[in-house]
Amino acid sequence: MNDLIIQNIKELILPKSTDRPLKGAELDQLDVIENGTVVVNDGKIVYSGPHTDKYDAEQVIDATGTVVSPSLIDAHTHLVFGGSREHEMSLKRQGKSYLEILESGGGILSTVKATRDISEEDLFKKAEHDLLTMIQHGVLGVESKSGYGLDKENELKQLRVSNRLAEKYGLDMRHTFLGPHAVPEEAESNEAFLNEMIELLPEVKEYADFADIFCETGVFSVEESRHYMQKAKEVGFKVKIHADEIDPLGGLELAIDENAISADHLVASSAEGKAKLKNSDTVAVLLPATTFYLDKNDYADARGMLDNDGAIAIATDYNPGSSVTNNLQLAMAIAALKLKLSPNEVWNAVTVNAAKAIDLDAGTINEGDKANIVIWNAPNHEYIPYHFGINHAQKVIKDGRVIVDNEFSLD
Repeated sequence: MNDLIIQNIKELILPKSTDRPLKGAELDQLDVIENGTVVVNDGKIVYSGPHTDKYDAEQVIDATGTVVSPSLIDAHTHLVFGGSREHEMSLKRQGKSYLEILESGGGILSTVKATRDISEEDLFKKAEHDLLTMIQHGVLGVESKSGYGLDKENELKQLRVSNRLAEKYGLDMRHTFLGPHAVPEEAESNEAFLNEMIELLPEVKEYADFADIFCETGVFSVEESRHYMQKAKEVGFKVKIHADEIDPLGGLELAIDENAISADHLVASSAEGKAKLKNSDTVAVLLPATTFYLDKNDYADARGMLDNDGAIAIATDYNPGSSVTNNLQLAMAIAALKLKLSPNEVWNAVTVNAAKAIDLDAGTINEGDKANIVIWNAPNHEYIPYHFGINHAQKVIKDGRVIVDNEFSLD
């Protein structure tokens, strides 16, 4: 006897399992099964495909009229931070740029102060609340970055909180050390601070899977970023990079040269960088909610990357200053509208390719996979990015057990 059967599924979404990210035209390939069935036993998928009466189970969910998919993966978040920055909205309305706000002591530096001031327990409670919101919206895989401590004590504090959350909720989480996220006010120089973060790498290795750096005008140069990434790899880290968010410095090219697992943002990436994606498995993690929130006209050139047979993923970039949403469904909608992605491309970008961007064995619900599943209150898979700004997740199932049930009745 199996544990669970989900039957009468209107559309069952089955992204393809691969040993590398989906690239170029592959991203538009998605198996969508009408009248599907999923069978679960001992937390794993036993069967997923067209309707069958072959199996019995202790629990049966009638999914008539719904969509069923793998749980979503948010491959770029700054989940753990102190404070908030709603006061900056008025500065943005006055036309102040991201870098201008940063230079005046706002932006990242104001969040650094709030993160340093908050206790670890209060930081845990704050991040826990935000993580639970993600789960309620269908996300069971999360990358969580540090980067708001900018010193040993507080970077470790953020990473400990991130690890505690993963342990408490048993989630597929990856933790990223982003010590060189900005240069703190007390630093003697960029070089001195970067060396301090490099010296910290062996100690944070206990808590982090990846090392990341913000390669951008006013922060760290391409050469400084290269030096950091190479030192991180010597310690045993896989590397990531915040690249080409504002200016085309060549961060994407650097990521590919250094075999980074992902390069993120890429709004200003050059034609040369996009062309290099063809021969690389580095995943371009695009963050359209950030461009939307910053009220910019130019979005990352997703279509150009795909035309060059690149691999892309979509994430929220949840953070307190430039993308204040932990709703990946909203990022999916913006990706469809502004990055000109098809529904199939969007779904693959938040499942299998998002998993590859953070080195997770996740994003599919094939036989033997973890039974991490979402039942969506939607008539088809195109509807979810179409009807934006609300939560379509009806049930979230982790390891074969319903952990979120958003159904309600007016009776």
